[in-house]
Amino acid sequence: MIERGNAQQPRRAGRRTATLAALAAELGVSRTTVSNAYNRPKQLSPELRERVLSAARELGYPGPDPVARSLRTRSAGAIGLLFTEVLSYAFRDPAAVLTLQGLAAACEDARTGLLLVPGAQAPESQLPALAARAAVDGFVAYSLPRGDAALSAALNRPVPSVVIDAPLDVFEADWVGIDDLQTAASIGEHLAALGHRDVGVVATKLRETPQQTLVSLADQQASAYDVVRLRLIGLAQGLGTQQSQLPVVECPEQTVAAAQQACHRLLAAAPGLTAVACTTDVLAFGALAAASELGIDVPTQLSVTGFDAIGESAARKLTTVRQPHSEKGQVAWELLSTRGDRSRHRDRIRRTLPTELLVRGTTAPQY
Repeated sequence: MIERGNAQQPRRAGRRTATLAALAAELGVSRTTVSNAYNRPKQLSPELRERVLSAARELGYPGPDPVARSLRTRSAGAIGLLFTEVLSYAFRDPAAVLTLQGLAAACEDARTGLLLVPGAQAPESQLPALAARAAVDGFVAYSLPRGDAALSAALNRPVPSVVIDAPLDVFEADWVGIDDLQTAASIGEHLAALGHRDVGVVATKLRETPQQTLVSLADQQASAYDVVRLRLIGLAQGLGTQQSQLPVVECPEQTVAAAQQACHRLLAAAPGLTAVACTTDVLAFGALAAASELGIDVPTQLSVTGFDAIGESAARKLTTVRQPHSEKGQVAWELLSTRGDRSRHRDRIRRTLPTELLVRGTTAPQY
């Protein structure tokens, strides 16, 4: 029989965890009644449900096995978010944080879990296995390179998938993002209107293994990272110049310190630059730090632009682009939650969200 002592007392050492069947037998009720206490509480009176839960606490019954439940219902109650970076990147990069907040809020409203499936912290041979084994009802892929092994594994599963930003040419999944090429072109047009012709770029990673050298045009065009590749094309178009005329240095990490070093390399390789366009705001902060360290005044001697309009950009008066990070996450959930009821072989949906160029105090005319 159940001991009627304090239900909050710790279980005795060596005591085995009770099962649903054992709890039902102890209470003299059916296993369905015990299951309903957890999964369908409205099927029971408040008194009976509390009696079941109280007995479960005393016996140490942890509740229904979520894995077994998912096998029965064919629903895991969670979606997987695929990253190409280490897990900490999801909480360190401001743009990723805002996107994740939008997705997480939508999942919370739908009472759905969110499982982060990072790529870079696992051995390459295990990346497909992580996506293949994840107990999820669908995947959201966040800004992955073309040919990503984990995404390929996810797309092979009989669950829906949605891509945020990149890769672009995934015909098995819906897509949400911005027009990176045209948005970057607006930055180029702004700099050109100010008279800038000698413009360099500090970019996020273009190659799998970033190097301490300028990135060749061939490497830019072959890059598997669609977002930065398109921004470079758009910037050149907006400036009215050939992409080969833009000196580009890639930054191996999305940090101010790494971007500061990258900007130093850029200015050393192309000392006549009058403007530096950065593919994210974090990189632009590093460029501002490098200019300050070198005694270069911004914007009278050097104009600097960013991309993202994260919170700190306003305080730094950074000319940048506002894009709807949080809305990307929300739309990704909307597409994913409705796609499950439709054929995987239908035409994919593309949602292109609006952007806005914010002209502030880090750009000025070049005389």
